[in-house]
Amino acid sequence: MSDTAPLASAAQRPTPTFRDAVQKGEFLITAEVMPPKGGDPSHMIAMARLLKERVHCVNITDGSRAVLRMSSLAASVILLREGIEPIYQLACRDRNAIGLQADLMGAQALGIRNVLALTGDPIKAGDHPQARGVFELESVRLLQLIHKLNAGVDFNDKPLTDGATDLFAGAAIDPQCGSWSGLQRRFERKLAAGAQFFQSQLISDFDRLEKFMTQLAADCNKPILAGIFLLKSAKNARFINRCVPGVHIPDHIITRLEQAADPLQEGVAIAAEQVQQAQQLCQGVHLMAVKREDLIPQILDRAGIAPL
Repeated sequence: MSDTAPLASAAQRPTPTFRDAVQKGEFLITAEVMPPKGGDPSHMIAMARLLKERVHCVNITDGSRAVLRMSSLAASVILLREGIEPIYQLACRDRNAIGLQADLMGAQALGIRNVLALTGDPIKAGDHPQARGVFELESVRLLQLIHKLNAGVDFNDKPLTDGATDLFAGAAIDPQCGSWSGLQRRFERKLAAGAQFFQSQLISDFDRLEKFMTQLAADCNKPILAGIFLLKSAKNARFINRCVPGVHIPDHIITRLEQAADPLQEGVAIAAEQVQQAQQLCQGVHLMAVKREDLIPQILDRAGIAPL
């Protein structure tokens, strides 16, 4: 008899609901939580627990901005043990085709079903600029790889002798991309590669989101979740304008934050208004509140979004 307990028993695992909610056409709510920088996941667990009854899934980032964090696969398993359904983010930056496939098969075995396929941020942007990037694949080819694994074959079209995967793959999209033709081409390639849902980058221009939804995504029959970011101060907004390509926080938003008696609460109000705007345009929202995930329930309350 083994003295090693299973990482996540069937009784502990949440019943997968995100795929069902997508297929039923529900308004989808996801939120992002960062894994710890170290071996103690207690803060991540505490933040995720606050979201348990408010979101369909919690995204676990994979070395976002090329900054070192705990494995997104390990962190996703920890959330499963807490009865929280994760979206496991997987970036191509740090793994070759062998490593990507190994992690995806491991995710399947551990009960993870939702995967967000990402290329990954450039190494030079992060805290280990001397590290070597891999980038053997990028997000479209990673989606194609997941499709193959789901069909029971590997990257080289050889049979998976111990069973196919059943992974629900999504992709990132940036409706504010400077090149409209490039945006269209990338979106169509991700659809063709098997993306079942899309989570957008931070949305600051809702006119641009509406144009994307009406001109490119209207007939795709896949949910688009608008990225809503909690701005904590005018300084935070200016930092994003300076450092995040393709994003421009409007001056009137910065002024609101600057003139507010409580800038953080003003940021909550702005995010809630943006959730309401997104409700009129697309099938969901993806909430990002870096280091203040505890405020996401408040944002949803102010937007009139009831617990699930």
